[in-house]
Amino acid sequence: MLEYYEKLLQIKCFSFYDAVKILGDKQKTRNILYMLKKKGLLQSIRRNYYVVISLETKEPVASPFEIASAITADSYISHHSALEFYGLTNQVFSDVFVSTERVFREFDFDGRWYRCIENTRKFGIVQQKRIKVTDLERTILDSIKDFDKIGGLEELLRCLEMITVINEDILIAYLGKYHNQFLSQKAGYLLSFFPRIKLSSSFFSFCKANMGNSSRYLYHDLKDEKNMFVKEWNLCVPENILQLINEGGEAFV
Repeated sequence: MLEYYEKLLQIKCFSFYDAVKILGDKQKTRNILYMLKKKGLLQSIRRNYYVVISLETKEPVASPFEIASAITADSYISHHSALEFYGLTNQVFSDVFVSTERVFREFDFDGRWYRCIENTRKFGIVQQKRIKVTDLERTILDSIKDFDKIGGLEELLRCLEMITVINEDILIAYLGKYHNQFLSQKAGYLLSFFPRIKLSSSFFSFCKANMGNSSRYLYHDLKDEKNMFVKEWNLCVPENILQLINEGGEAFV
């Protein structure tokens, strides 16, 4: 049995069908997985998805990011979870944001909730060992695009404040791939507050050229809050946004 354990330990977390490829036919695999679970060497993450348990620590050997990267064939971590992976967050969320073309039922495991984000974009995904994650440029744009659903404006501003180096050419190329006027509008406005990122005037000119002529709220619920209009970007923004930025995300009182 230890021989099978060591084979599965190499891949850390896997589907039933991944195990079949390693262990043999389906019935043999079912028997082996059953015995490993009984001995406490394997744990079910969800139906037909497993993680190996360490002999030393009795904990899962796979990190939440490794688990997320193997949920589906094309899954990868994104948004706030990608910022967390890069060490650019002030807090660790219990949610793990997982982008994939193949929608899965969300689930919790070992104190983390794995949230599915249906996404068909295939660019800006990198692999580091067993972890698939959006690169920093795409992570920034995804986080700006969806901040009202994932993390909120204050957390986004705190994360952006920690970024110092990005590739402007890649950021512009990705922004063009979204074909999203509102994203260009939000990205140009919000990134203008962070000179440490060292974006040139070319980036902001690109955003303005691609944001269209519509006036929009920075996020949907803002229409019910105190707001002000920024003519340069045709955006209604929170009245206290400068306070949020200048005080590192501390709420305005």
